[in-house]
Amino acid sequence: MALAGRIRSGISFFKNISVSDSLSSARSYPRGGSLIPALRDYATTSAQKTGNVKVPVALVGESGNFASWLYIAAVKMNSLEKIELDLSEMIEAMKTSPTFAQFTKDPSVPRETRLAAIMDVCDRAKFAEPTKNFLSLLAENGKLKNLDVIVKKFMQLTTAHRGDVKVLVTTVMPLPPAEEKELKETLQEIIGEGKKVTVEQKIDPSIYGGLIVEFQQKVLDMSIRTRAQQMERLLREPVDLSNL
Repeated sequence: MALAGRIRSGISFFKNISVSDSLSSARSYPRGGSLIPALRDYATTSAQKTGNVKVPVALVGESGNFASWLYIAAVKMNSLEKIELDLSEMIEAMKTSPTFAQFTKDPSVPRETRLAAIMDVCDRAKFAEPTKNFLSLLAENGKLKNLDVIVKKFMQLTTAHRGDVKVLVTTVMPLPPAEEKELKETLQEIIGEGKKVTVEQKIDPSIYGGLIVEFQQKVLDMSIRTRAQQMERLLREPVDLSNL
């Protein structure tokens, strides 16, 4: 029960920021134009009919914006599962083919060559049209090098959309089954019913001991490394002898 007590005492909740975007038409995108406006347009295919869609998790950074816009478009077009499957296959292809992965990240490849290759891959793999359009936009603008990060963030959104919560737990050694079960039950209680909690363990000897729990953009750091750093800062602070 000690583990559950540490989790309960350390977690503080923050309101998730809802992100919404209004949209209008994907096909008006001009070649060579800025990718960000193009993605905003791409995500607006059915905005006037369906209204705004809010992303379930607020993401930051350029890759987070791309993932959010793709999510909005996928929900509006009722293609979320298919796009998720397509992108998973794309990432798997990059993992199994170092040559293809290097090709997507090589800035010296001409834009036309990069675009033609991606279009061919999409056609052969029978990817959905929204997936094909999105990958084409990235290829035309030299952003395929960030695809793995974008897809990872997109998967965060699809997981949250289904009501699943992925929790990353970092420890110096694998948690015993009993402690993992206790941790999962505690997190399930905190997060609430109706959401499926999935615990992923990460081993990092550099934290020295304790654990770090990350979920829904929240971080609970109970590692010995962080506590030692906090103690070191405290000891370095000057002592006011006048109060003694």
